[in-house]
Amino acid sequence: MVSGRFRRLLALAVLGTAAGLASAATGLTVLPAPPDSGPVTVFYPTSTVAASKLQRGPFSIDATLNAAPLRGNGHLVVMSHGSGGSPWPQADLAQTLVNAGFTVAMPEHAGDNWHDMRDVGPATWKHRPKEVSQAIDAMAADARFAPLLDFQHVGVYGMSAGGLTALTLAGARWSPAGLSKHCDAHLTEDFPTCVGLLTELNGGPFDPLKRTIATWIIHFKFADDTAMQGWDEPRIKAAVASVPMAAPVDMASLAQPRIPLGLVRAGKDGWLAPPWHVDAVRAACKGCTLVADMPDGGHGSILSPQPPDLPARAAKLLNDPPGFDRGALPGVYAAITAFFVKNLAP
Repeated sequence: MVSGRFRRLLALAVLGTAAGLASAATGLTVLPAPPDSGPVTVFYPTSTVAASKLQRGPFSIDATLNAAPLRGNGHLVVMSHGSGGSPWPQADLAQTLVNAGFTVAMPEHAGDNWHDMRDVGPATWKHRPKEVSQAIDAMAADARFAPLLDFQHVGVYGMSAGGLTALTLAGARWSPAGLSKHCDAHLTEDFPTCVGLLTELNGGPFDPLKRTIATWIIHFKFADDTAMQGWDEPRIKAAVASVPMAAPVDMASLAQPRIPLGLVRAGKDGWLAPPWHVDAVRAACKGCTLVADMPDGGHGSILSPQPPDLPARAAKLLNDPPGFDRGALPGVYAAITAFFVKNLAP
């Protein structure tokens, strides 16, 4: 669902920056890793057009490395990737934002990225909002970007575990014990949320044993960790949570988010089943905006370019379900961009 109103807003945003971006292309640079975090990849407007595509692993990116930046619209959006993620499967959304004048910073989350997954789960969920703050600090300290950006009106976008980051920065409070309680109540229906890629229920004779072991592990690791997690970052003024991890959230904390909060929904999400994640947020947050609804989309359908050659279990959860039309993604990205255009004006 992408409204005509959002498309009009995006068109106005593009027209509003047309004078400064008439010949703009996309620049790409990487800032050094802040303490206890990973490097920060930055997509930004530039006047230098790439002579050829940049190759990053299996991904080809239309961007010019270390080109001189342009101001664009003067706003920064920080993007928080999902578990095991990297900047590259979110490059097409980043470039849509750049085309509208935004600068986009993507921190690599320590212990939960494409080459290091030792802290996947609540350990990294606690740390991610701080890494967003550190990414803003890193951009403000960089001589190339500091004069060009308004660091008091920053947006945050997050997908999956990054969606929980976005919810947290919008005011959500959550606890590992909340995840344990959720898995007690909905282990079978939301099994991938509770166990990730470790195993799956397949209707076989070992399913009861899998459920028993999963429950024991979850209780051992999380049931006693009742401390509510949050993070206050006053520079963040708008957030979009895409297919967010939301089961651990105290939904009362989202009844009145502290900033405009947009949501992206995938109706056939097999990893974070909508009833206990994005739909639960929508039910609690009457003021939230459903920025885009992909009724036939899966958990990874928001990603473009798609990660290739995934392991079988990850592919089952991240690849597009039958019937999903990737031709809808430009409209989804336009709606996300329009949400930030509307809500980051001082």
